[in-house]
Amino acid sequence: MNAAQQLGMPQELLNNWFDERFEQKMAEHDAAKTPAMTIIATKGTLDMAYPPFILASTASALGWDVSIFFTFYGLNLLKKDLDLQVTPLGNPAMPMKLPNGLEMPVPTSVMALMPGFQSMASSMMKKTMNNKGIATIQELRELCVEADVSLVACQMTVDLFDDRKEDYIPEVSEWVGAASFLPTALKADVNLFV
Repeated sequence: MNAAQQLGMPQELLNNWFDERFEQKMAEHDAAKTPAMTIIATKGTLDMAYPPFILASTASALGWDVSIFFTFYGLNLLKKDLDLQVTPLGNPAMPMKLPNGLEMPVPTSVMALMPGFQSMASSMMKKTMNNKGIATIQELRELCVEADVSLVACQMTVDLFDDRKEDYIPEVSEWVGAASFLPTALKADVNLFV
């Protein structure tokens, strides 16, 4: 004897009731769930420092739980002393914009070979961002800390580079390997790699 027969109701009526109830319960579950996002930050250049902090601070402002896993050169973004640079190497789409808005039409292969170019490009990028009112990496990082974004340092990479924990900001929430971070990523609604 099935459930419909035990309750003395037609199977179709029971199925409809169950489907409606299931949809209602799933909607309640979805409404109560806090979205979560993980970001894996692997790069430590000035231009690549912005995406993880902007995405994390925005998601946190929307009420999401956010964790950023900093590994390899991305660990530079957690250091107390930030000296981030812009480099044309590996960035063939990099236009050289001057602070006044003009574009410098120099191929990236030439930019990479010019002595002092990286420092000049970094200085011009910082000046342009300041002129446009763009927050600094320090400001965005502080915003993430205030918003309870979990800043996770890859312990394996710290060991690989012989870094000292004292070189990093005290707000690093965890010093773990990938195996410890992956369960967090598994439960997240959004996972990003930058």
